[in-house]
Amino acid sequence: MTGMAVRAGGRRVPDHLLGALRRTVAAHADPPLLRRRLEEDGYLYLPAVLDGKRVLAARREVFDRLAEVGEIRRPAADGIATGTSRRAELIDDPGAFLRSVCEGAAIRAVTHGAPLHRIMTTALDAPARAFDFLWLRTMAVGRASPLHFDHVYMNRGSRRVLSAWMPLGAVPPGDGPLMIVAGSHRWDDLIAEYRGHDVERSPGRPGALPDDPIDLAQDRDCQLLTADFGPGDVVVFGMFTLHGSFDNDSAAGRVRLSCDARYQPEEDAVDRRWFGPDPPGHGGQGYGALSAAQPLTAPPLCR
Repeated sequence: MTGMAVRAGGRRVPDHLLGALRRTVAAHADPPLLRRRLEEDGYLYLPAVLDGKRVLAARREVFDRLAEVGEIRRPAADGIATGTSRRAELIDDPGAFLRSVCEGAAIRAVTHGAPLHRIMTTALDAPARAFDFLWLRTMAVGRASPLHFDHVYMNRGSRRVLSAWMPLGAVPPGDGPLMIVAGSHRWDDLIAEYRGHDVERSPGRPGALPDDPIDLAQDRDCQLLTADFGPGDVVVFGMFTLHGSFDNDSAAGRVRLSCDARYQPEEDAVDRRWFGPDPPGHGGQGYGALSAAQPLTAPPLCR
């Protein structure tokens, strides 16, 4: 990853703090290796493990919906933002609109289809159950996700939840890809500060860390890991792997499109916020609580 002009918090990441995610190929051929890698690294980077054509179909489906509200130029699959929006004018219920986008046939074929289900069953070493709720991310230029542990947002059901992050199309380093903080799943001191924290039950305390990613990497002597992602790639990680995203600095004005699907063992208790035909989500707001429910021109939220 050296030599790449990747930014975090508006600052270029020094080369020595930028690292490449370790690739795990042939995910189904050696399940013990896959689970060992997940334990060792705190993540699995599985390149091209899903059907790229299906992923690109999901990309077109999502961006077509955003083009309908004036936020994406045609051809929509390019993902270029117009810089304007008619969403508030055309949509009465932003949450219902986003829910309809997230329940599209093409995106669900990727996030809830048999290939990903098999991967998550292997990673969990148990029959897997997908959350019905889907986290869609639409990162316009200038936006980034802050560092956080997923635990603080979904800790009322199973303790064995895994996240599957999927780029819906190519996401080169300059377009604000996923950032994994190397070794963070073993930072017991920091994990102890956030274990048991529930952002809904402690509204005065945010879920995201206040730390600047570059400063944290320097202080902890670690690297910020990413990849030149393509359609079909998947990154799997647990609830206590620290992650966020790099800045989207796309010179073309391209929106970084990705989604997070969560899976847990079928036998475990569930967090009812994320299951059912109309999952209530955070605070009963459903999909309206996600930043993607807001126009691409709106200030970003952390969820």
